[in-house]
Amino acid sequence: MPSYEHVFLARQDLATAQVEALTETFTKIISDGKGAVTKNEYWGLRGLAYRIKKNRKAHYVLFNIDAPAPAVAEMERQIALNEDILRYLTVRVDTLETEPSAMMRRNESRERDRDARGGDRPDRGDRDRGDRGDRPRGGGFGGERSGGGGDRGGGFRPRSA
Repeated sequence: MPSYEHVFLARQDLATAQVEALTETFTKIISDGKGAVTKNEYWGLRGLAYRIKKNRKAHYVLFNIDAPAPAVAEMERQIALNEDILRYLTVRVDTLETEPSAMMRRNESRERDRDARGGDRPDRGDRDRGDRGDRPRGGGFGGERSGGGGDRGGGFRPRSA
C-alpha cells in the first residue's frame, strides 16, 4: 500500500476537543477505505505566515497514512467540503517516519529547556519600582508640547509665494 504524509490546518476558534473530533472523523474515513493511520500528531495552535480566511492562527495536525489512493482521495474530498479546515496537503512518501516529527522534537526540547530554567518566566517578585512620588516633576523629561521650540524652528508657517 502507498504511504502518505498529510497535514491539515483547522480554524483557530475551534476547541482542541473539536480538532480531535475532526481527526477521528478523518481517521475513520481512512480505515473504512481499508487503510490505516499509523501516526497522528497534534502540533497545537500556531501562528500563520499570512491570514487565511480571516484567521491568523490555526490548529496543525499531521497524519502518517498507509492506504490505497481512493481512500486518501475520499478523505481529501471530505476535508475540502469541511468549513473548519483552512488548508491541507497530502504528500506520497517512500517510507514513513516512526519517530516523532521535527515539530514534536522541537516542542519537546523547548519544554525540557523551560523545565531546566524553572518555569516560564524568571522570578520578578523582589523588584521594587518605587512610587511615582520619587520621579522628577516638570522640566526633567519631555517638556511642553505647545510653543515654538524644537529643532525645526517655529510652528506652522505658510509658504510665501
